[in-house]
Amino acid sequence: MIDIQHHGATTGVTGSCHELDIGPAGVLIDCGLFQGEEASKGANATSLAIDFSIDHIRALIVTHVHIDHVGRIPYLLAAGFEGPIICSEPSAIMLPKILEDALKIGFTRDRALIERVLGLIRSRIVAVPYGQWHSVFDEGEYALKVRLQRAGHILGSAYVECDTRDGDVQERIVFSGDLGAPHAPLLPEPASPERADRLVIESTYGDKDHEDRETRRYRLKAVLEHALEDGGTVLVPAFSIGRTQELLYEIESLIAEFGEAPINAGVSEHAPVGRNRRSRNPTNQLTWNNLEIVVDSPLAAEFTRIYDQLKPFWDAEASELVQQGRHPLSFEQLTVINDHKDHLEAVEYLASTHRPCVVLAGSGMCAGGRVVNYLKALLGDERNDVLFVGYQAAGTPGRDILTYGPRGGWVALDGERYDIRARVHQVGGYSAHAGQSDLVRFVEGIPQPPAEIRIVHGDRGAKVALKNRFQGLGVTGIMIPQ
Repeated sequence: MIDIQHHGATTGVTGSCHELDIGPAGVLIDCGLFQGEEASKGANATSLAIDFSIDHIRALIVTHVHIDHVGRIPYLLAAGFEGPIICSEPSAIMLPKILEDALKIGFTRDRALIERVLGLIRSRIVAVPYGQWHSVFDEGEYALKVRLQRAGHILGSAYVECDTRDGDVQERIVFSGDLGAPHAPLLPEPASPERADRLVIESTYGDKDHEDRETRRYRLKAVLEHALEDGGTVLVPAFSIGRTQELLYEIESLIAEFGEAPINAGVSEHAPVGRNRRSRNPTNQLTWNNLEIVVDSPLAAEFTRIYDQLKPFWDAEASELVQQGRHPLSFEQLTVINDHKDHLEAVEYLASTHRPCVVLAGSGMCAGGRVVNYLKALLGDERNDVLFVGYQAAGTPGRDILTYGPRGGWVALDGERYDIRARVHQVGGYSAHAGQSDLVRFVEGIPQPPAEIRIVHGDRGAKVALKNRFQGLGVTGIMIPQ
């Protein structure tokens, strides 16, 4: 019997973990952390522990390294999992980095223990090139081989094609992981699979579409110009992997296009946030060429460096810019803050001065990380702005700021109430997730429609909307696992 079970991402967009069983053997596709409301239902060591049988699990297949897809791997190892961790070549480089951060935050501060766990993870990783079949097991009557295809979500992301055999029954089962939006910066868009008898597909934005690339780029420009008019800080809560790099790419392109064009903001006489930096503009008129961009996240900085090293996996557009001598992820106006002391000084400086600045800080949903200190210091000042460019899960501070900020409401941070006087914006087109039409196009591109589609990784409304859209196109066999 060939069976699919779901251990996460059924009631929301986090905790992705799916099980594919072929007779007596099985594999997991992702093993992610729960966040927001899903985590609050039991956010302790017991709830994070693996609560399903893994004795028959032969391998873990990782679609990409976002924490909601890989964050429970340490707990999987603690539960006794001894199989390989199969992923793409870029993910093989990034996975230990993201798990090191997760271990420090939520598992242990014991450096020796962290190194032992990371060493174990590295020893289990099997890097598989895109488009190449890899045999997981072949035991006569039962067999499984997998192939990773580019998903366009973040660097290294993949959807998983599974060729299964149970006696005379053979099926091609596809797990989408998280699919990217077409024309996203840096990454080629995903192509539909050549076959899928059954499909498990995400639905983060199953109820809406994103703006097109050019529209969202100019919306970003307009928001930044408007936000900087009064000399305030534009705070962008950004995920360390994917969103930060795409935003830097787009901001660099705006700087390259508009250069000396003015941004209607007065520049204070104070020094820039970055050390040893001088404005190239001799007047008080801020231009794109002397707008300072700050990345205040050691993890984001590390992944930006890794992205820069993995240029062979960039799309044709980004590769062409490099050949022209452009540096989309390491341009002159960019300042990176690593040291915690420098971080605290930057927060204090921006809260007490009128230096126009764009700060990208983690985490993306404002549930932790350095962005929280910025929010505490900046939310109460109406000259500041918060710009959301990614999905905000229910139960996170990011969702509350997005919901209540425009009404002059408040948000709880570390148990304290902070009034929201800063302006709040959202440019949804920069989501790393496919929109509804993109998901539909992915399915329509499969030559023979799947006999079964399971919709996961979405809020209830998004999943129902996507199901209705599929049914309107005549697709049958649609399930929403509970």
